[in-house]
Amino acid sequence: MAAPIPKAELHLHIEGTLEPELAFALAERNGVALPFASQDELRAAYSFQDLQSFLDLYYALMTVLRTEDDFADLADAYLARAREQGVRHAEIFFDPQAHTARGVPLGTVVRGLARALDAAPEKHGVTTRLIMCFLRDESADSALRTFEDARPHLDRITAVGLDSAEVGNPPAKFREVFELARAAGLKCVAHAGEEGPPAGVWEALDVLGVDRVDHGVRSLEDPGLVARLAADQVPLTVCPLSNLRLRVVDRLADHPLPAMLEAGLMVTVNSDDPSYFGGYAEDNFTAVREALGLDEETLRTLARNSFRASFLDETTREAYLKEVDAHVF
Repeated sequence: MAAPIPKAELHLHIEGTLEPELAFALAERNGVALPFASQDELRAAYSFQDLQSFLDLYYALMTVLRTEDDFADLADAYLARAREQGVRHAEIFFDPQAHTARGVPLGTVVRGLARALDAAPEKHGVTTRLIMCFLRDESADSALRTFEDARPHLDRITAVGLDSAEVGNPPAKFREVFELARAAGLKCVAHAGEEGPPAGVWEALDVLGVDRVDHGVRSLEDPGLVARLAADQVPLTVCPLSNLRLRVVDRLADHPLPAMLEAGLMVTVNSDDPSYFGGYAEDNFTAVREALGLDEETLRTLARNSFRASFLDETTREAYLKEVDAHVF
């Protein structure tokens, strides 16, 4: 088989890469009792009716993550799989509030992740960036406290993001913390237009000043928004298998990805929470190629978009783009 096309992964929650095997290994290491009798029983539980039912399990399994070693092992396991899937660069989300709420210091999380990320270029051939996300179903004050706690670690963090339950938690709620992040020189991204309506994408752009929109698939409901996104070439980090599992679309054949490309949007394809949603980066590429009949040049465009939308320096970006152009399917 041909090697996977080189790509960047820009929408990846590191906590969402926790496979059952590692979950049980970390549970044993840390003396945590999981409410599942076996790895197979846990894997069977990865069947979701909606975003909230997914999030309930997602947060429950985080209890196994306690130490720097745990976070390093989690990130290293993802990076090994990512490399096999053609990922050459990964911009990785983490959720500090989900850990500090359990008594795990933010520094423990960052240092553990950083250990694996620092080793990744030599060990896995993958460059990385780290994105600190705020949980939108927590308060704005909690986000502000988290940002202040993170100040000693900002040298390791490239951007801030906004994730978790979208409905009822509009981007504007987090205006102040995003202003602080921009003032500190960080890039900004936010989940919008997945569960929630196009209005959330407008807010992410105009209130939070984001550089990228995570998901954004419902943007097509608003022609004015589509025109704005196309004119400004705002990247959208689309996650097809996630959209399928969380019932954003009923069938992958119904996914709006072709219409988004046709509208001139800068779309990228990513895995989101791959251990829960049934596929890593290349698995998503393969799934949309088969379900939507995408040709090789469209796949090359998606791969090029991923590097164009990244927070890489121009020299490294151009080197990766040359790899994409040279790829033989």
